[in-house]
Amino acid sequence: MSIPSSSTLRTLKVAELRSLCSSALTPVPSNLNKLRKADLIELLEADSTEAATQSTYEYDEDEVDPYADVRERLEALAKYSAANPPPEHHITLFAAFTTYLGYAVLICVGHLRDFFGLTLSIGSRYVPATPRTGVAPLLKSWDNFYNRRLYHRIQDCFNRPVGGGEGAKCRMKVMERVSYDGNKTMIVANRAADTDKPTQFVDGQYNETDEDGDVVRRCLNLGSYNYLGFADDWNDTCEKDVLSVLDRAPVSCSSPRVEVGTHELHRELEVLVARFLGKDDALVLNMGFNTNATTIPALVSKGDLIISDQLNHTSIVSGARASGAAVRVFKHNDHNDLDKVLREAIVMGMPRTRRPWNKIVVMVEGIYSMEGEYCNLKNIVKVCKQFGVYLYLDEAHSIGAMGPTGRGCCEYCGVDTKDVDVLMGTFTKSFGGMGGYIAASQDVVDYLRTKCAGSIFHNSLSPIVCQQIITAFKVIMGEDGTKFGRNKLRALRDNSNYMRMRLTDMGLHVLGNYDSPIMPVLLYNPTKIAAFSRECFKRGLAVVVVGFPAVPILMSRARFCVSAGHTREDLDDALVKIEEVADLCCLRYAKSTFGM
Repeated sequence: MSIPSSSTLRTLKVAELRSLCSSALTPVPSNLNKLRKADLIELLEADSTEAATQSTYEYDEDEVDPYADVRERLEALAKYSAANPPPEHHITLFAAFTTYLGYAVLICVGHLRDFFGLTLSIGSRYVPATPRTGVAPLLKSWDNFYNRRLYHRIQDCFNRPVGGGEGAKCRMKVMERVSYDGNKTMIVANRAADTDKPTQFVDGQYNETDEDGDVVRRCLNLGSYNYLGFADDWNDTCEKDVLSVLDRAPVSCSSPRVEVGTHELHRELEVLVARFLGKDDALVLNMGFNTNATTIPALVSKGDLIISDQLNHTSIVSGARASGAAVRVFKHNDHNDLDKVLREAIVMGMPRTRRPWNKIVVMVEGIYSMEGEYCNLKNIVKVCKQFGVYLYLDEAHSIGAMGPTGRGCCEYCGVDTKDVDVLMGTFTKSFGGMGGYIAASQDVVDYLRTKCAGSIFHNSLSPIVCQQIITAFKVIMGEDGTKFGRNKLRALRDNSNYMRMRLTDMGLHVLGNYDSPIMPVLLYNPTKIAAFSRECFKRGLAVVVVGFPAVPILMSRARFCVSAGHTREDLDDALVKIEEVADLCCLRYAKSTFGM
């Protein structure tokens, strides 16, 4: 038998490599011994992951691939994105100038109006309210000014109430609102009640009136975290199991977990989460935000050090601040900078005393929700192992939405969950429920049950919601006896990659990676926040826009979230409308300095 070279060995398929290594009749090749054990393990894992990915995402002979005409390009783009960092989009000089100018004009005009309003004693809601004598101001002056002069101008683009679903996938009815005081207060438009007032909304083909006379607009949902579409096909996937629990479980336990708030469904869910993630045990809590905000202070305290990615979610920031631990920040997704920060922290120790830190915890996210970018997890794990520090991974957006079987960032990046000390996630995105979980070793979970504020003080998760999440897990894992879960994961990936490809082809600045269901599109200028949102809404698209202070002042954006429930026809129709709005708002910055 001829012995392949070392370079050839690295290209062998896993079956061929295993056959070569396990053959009792063939001596182990000398050049195979030159490969480190880690190289072999990485080679086997990479090939196994690729095989699992192909088997999960391929279509059966009796199934129709809706993206057959662009399949080759989609797969090439996804493969390239997985091996390379996402492209960096630099704001053009023109966009930066006009963005600063826009904010400057709004702020200057706002202060000018406040000055004349106070000087001339003109009664106006825009004039800052002065507190009663002896009472401190309730709001900071800048917060008050920002709300009155900037936020209220575009308040109609946020907090839009939903009037219900349309009965079709990813369709929703958004209630039209009007304001008669300059957007300070918004009220639902009612044709019967507002006959003597001018119509402020744009009537058209997407409008209708509900049974109460309220005006609603039929929209395609491109903004919510309904990644696997359980909110759309709930009647087919979850209804039977969830409604049956109402006969044997309360809607709420009305008590914390450590008192009388633990139901058998809580433990069933925790065991299922631990099994799904390959961890010893799990703890489920009733709110995703509070999972981070209450768990982190229980894990770290004064004398400990948190090293956090600079773009981590505010729930991690809140938990870190409440913990009393010292906090250092490393550049977003940069494992080399993490290495540098860790070296400095370990060498220098605590400030003043220079004593070593009690423990160091690195905190990252699976998918960064404002960037659409997934974590450089494999390299970050290597750095954490090298320095012997703990790793805390927030998988709020990645669990259920990433990986061939929906097991999140660890599966997608080829990292063993045992290499991540604490796994955190939420049930509000991919599972159509609410709440969050912590999955870790048995000792860590047992400790958190009695020390985490979310467990000992907060009301426990509703047993009905527990059943919803359990059923969703079983669908994803294929334990319901159907292919719903596999089809959902495949549809989410295909829809996400197709949407990202088409938005990029338009010449928009699109952030993030392929295979991520979140697609932020940079708007930059503050005036384009409202313009983009209103023009999309006018065309029957429900989108999310984000501005300062949620993102840096120059980085205002629209954020599209794609679902497994979308069809290609939905996305094609939406993309035609988005292209119209992109032309109106001059957003093609990848093709022109001026966005035209």
